[in-house]
Amino acid sequence: DCRDAMGANAINTAVEALAPLIEDLSGGRTNLRILSNLTDRRTATARCIIPAAALETPGFSGAEVAKGIEEANVFALVDPYRATTHNKGIMNGVDAVCIATGNDWRAIEAGAHAYAARDGQYRALTDWHVDDNGDLYGELTLPLAVGIVGGATRVHPVAQVALKILDVASAAELAQIMAAVGLAQNLAAIRALATSGIQMGHMRMHARQVAMAAGATGMMVTRIAEQLIAENNIRVNRAEEILNGEMANVR
Repeated sequence: DCRDAMGANAINTAVEALAPLIEDLSGGRTNLRILSNLTDRRTATARCIIPAAALETPGFSGAEVAKGIEEANVFALVDPYRATTHNKGIMNGVDAVCIATGNDWRAIEAGAHAYAARDGQYRALTDWHVDDNGDLYGELTLPLAVGIVGGATRVHPVAQVALKILDVASAAELAQIMAAVGLAQNLAAIRALATSGIQMGHMRMHARQVAMAAGATGMMVTRIAEQLIAENNIRVNRAEEILNGEMANVR
């Protein structure tokens, strides 16, 4: 038990030390002496129940949204092409917490996607369905070998600040937070997909990036982004024209 460490160094040290004994006992020859990042005996699960009424959005009743989310999850359970993007959305949230806390996001990614294919077909990592009360039930289980001591988590000042903000007392608690963030991130994405779509939000972010690329700062970023969206012309040269006009008015 590596306790609150991720444990890679401890496990790799142990298996290298055990290799000669294994050879003596088996009469064979050891080759690879390394851990697996598919940590299916070190998992964390997040669950939630959301009242259907809380899911209501303009143009869609809460019941319609809940049903749409359930159907979106079914698509990701049966179609690996959809499952890939579905799970990528989960990891958008999980990876962010991993990076902020100095954990190995590549190991977590690899383990999660392997876990998604553990029965021989790549599937959604989540379960979203409408329960008997008409509310939305969500669940996510992930293999999460993470640490709050050792490695970058101990020496990187930003990782220490992130852990302090999270106020976690153990690696298990950090893993639970990661699973909860992954479930929430997935809900946000498939709720949008099942209703109005994701492009409106994506284009807002894109418009802000274009405005900043044109040299806008502060509140000017928002003003220019809104005008680019209103004109349906999200281009750097147009953003520069708007910015120059605004600056001329200031002068």
